[in-house]
Amino acid sequence: MRFAALRAFISGAASGLGHAVAARIIAAGGQAVLFDLNAAQGAAAAAELGPRAHFCAGDVTDEASIEEALAGVRAKLGGLDLAVNCAGIGTAGRLIGRSGPMSAAFFRRMIEINLVGTALCSKAAALLMQQNSANAQGERGLIVMTASIAAFDGQIGQVAYAASKGGIVAMTLPMARELASSGIRVVTIAPGIFLTPMLAALPEAAQHSLGQQVPFPARLGRPEEYAALVEHIAENSMLNGETIRLDGALRMAPR
Repeated sequence: MRFAALRAFISGAASGLGHAVAARIIAAGGQAVLFDLNAAQGAAAAAELGPRAHFCAGDVTDEASIEEALAGVRAKLGGLDLAVNCAGIGTAGRLIGRSGPMSAAFFRRMIEINLVGTALCSKAAALLMQQNSANAQGERGLIVMTASIAAFDGQIGQVAYAASKGGIVAMTLPMARELASSGIRVVTIAPGIFLTPMLAALPEAAQHSLGQQVPFPARLGRPEEYAALVEHIAENSMLNGETIRLDGALRMAPR
C-alpha cells in the first residue's frame, strides 16, 4: 500500500503519537480525519495541518460516536485505507495501594478506553475498508493498533494498564486472521518510553533520567519515529498479525 495519498482515520490524534501520524500522512499527500475527545485541541491540530486534515470530536468508548465519525470519513474522504488507534490513558494504580485496593471503576475505565475503544474503532474501520476496491495485491486496508511494552514487562502499579495493552497484543493475530479474507491487514506497535504530552510535562531532568534507561538510543522515543514505523508498515504488505516493539531494546524493571 502506497503511503502517499492514503485516506486515514486516527484516534487520539489531537496530540502525541496520533498527531505525528496525521502530520506524516498529510505531508505525504494524504488526507486524515483526526478523532479525539479534546475538541479544542483537536480542532487546532487539524487547522495547523491544513485543509486535508479534518477534526471530529468523539469518544472511543461510545460506539455511536465512532460510527458517526466513520460516516464522516466516508463523506469527507470517500473511503478509508488506514486506521491508526492512538487513543488511550496510562494512569498508574496499585492493585492494593496505601489508600486501599484498586477500585473496579479504575480498572474498568482503563480497559474500556484502551482495549474496548481500540476494538470498536478497528471494527468500524474494517467495515468501511471492506467497501474498497482491492489493489494489485488484493489489499483493501490496514489497521494499526497501539499497545505498549507494558504488555510484556509491566511494572508495579501497571496491573490495569498492562492488562489493557496486553489485550491489544492478544487480539492482533486473530483480528488479522479474520480480516485476511477481506484484504485488510492488522499490525500492532508496542512503544517504549515516548515523548508524549504526559512525559513532556515532566521536568527536563526527569525526562533525561527516563531516557537514560533505554539501552540505545539512550533517550525518549520521538512521536515522529512512531509515525515513521506506521509508514513502513503501510508500505510493507508482509507485515501482518504482528506486534512490533519500538523501544530501543528497553526492558522495564519491576519499578
